[in-house]
Amino acid sequence: MDTQPLYDLAPIARLMLLGVVLALGPIAWVWLRSRRAEPAQRLRLLTLVTLFLTFDLVLFGAFTRLTDSGLGCPDWPGCYGSASPIGASASIAAAQEAMPFGPVTFPKAWIEMIHRYLATAVGVLILVLAINSTLARRQLPMSLWWPWVTLIWVCVQGAFGALTVTMKLFPAIVTLHLLGGLGLLALLRAQSVAYAHALPGAVGAVPVPSTLRLALVGVFALLWLQVALGGWVSTNYAVLACRDFPTCQGSWWPDMDLREGFTLWRELGQARSGDSIPFAALTAIHYVHRLAAYVVLAALIWLAWRLWRVEGLRAGAKGLLILAGWQLVSGLSNVVLEWPLVAAVAHTGGAAALVVLMTGLLARTRASTTPVRALSTPMPQASR
Repeated sequence: MDTQPLYDLAPIARLMLLGVVLALGPIAWVWLRSRRAEPAQRLRLLTLVTLFLTFDLVLFGAFTRLTDSGLGCPDWPGCYGSASPIGASASIAAAQEAMPFGPVTFPKAWIEMIHRYLATAVGVLILVLAINSTLARRQLPMSLWWPWVTLIWVCVQGAFGALTVTMKLFPAIVTLHLLGGLGLLALLRAQSVAYAHALPGAVGAVPVPSTLRLALVGVFALLWLQVALGGWVSTNYAVLACRDFPTCQGSWWPDMDLREGFTLWRELGQARSGDSIPFAALTAIHYVHRLAAYVVLAALIWLAWRLWRVEGLRAGAKGLLILAGWQLVSGLSNVVLEWPLVAAVAHTGGAAALVVLMTGLLARTRASTTPVRALSTPMPQASR
């Protein structure tokens, strides 16, 4: 009987050391590029680098989940009490021999541990950001709220990563872990804008009508709801419950069990009773996400139309249109091509990019009661 404990903190010092080593590269690059720059400029550059690496981490997390590698190392934070699959080779070999296509194999163990290494490096970078922001606080006309909340957030995110493993891919925990990763992207993006506004001679936030500001908040809330629904689809493996489009199982309103589908606290693949989750529940999970996608797609196009006419926000409007199209194409590809890995990761990446873009738009704008200058250039018409 395998008596490996779920939590084994023995390798944590080695993992932290490896995270420091991995983080030294980006830190050295930022220092070389900005050693003569203002503190705000240097911290902004480090924040953007951390944002980029966190985006990559979110994509690799999706790859880890989609390749069924989430339990490649069934304990946390190491792998069978070791800091790498090399030290755990005997245990992994035994598990792989017992179940050649099971959750523990050498490729899956490496995927899972690389994900943890990257997460540790990102945590180190965020810690460096918080410390340097505090040291330069007298030279930064901004609150230290952003870097320290981001540091607390990444610690909580690490705890959810541990629960993802120890609770055996519990759908609610995995979905919260995904949302936490996107929340970390949002915090870093807001932080980068705050540093930009702190630069000497910075223009500051773009004034927009209060109605447009409210529209930004409303569409952003819709986006988060849709991301949560998409995470629920993925973590319950409900993507292939509907293999046709625009109908589902040949119907505009297929047989759905909404109650079982949206029972949040249950084991993976199980209903509330402990039996296998019915297919109608998986259909409900998939189809609700699809119906919500129509609403969010329309909202993004409408918001882009509103933003297009505000000077300084035209690029954001273009980005919304591009990402809305990206999500439509990658989402359809998941259905009609039966969930290819590339399309599934691309769909997660599109959602993450939308969160970053929308956060930036919110952070770069402020409500204004005075008339806002609009661009005279109309929205481009769709080609006939």
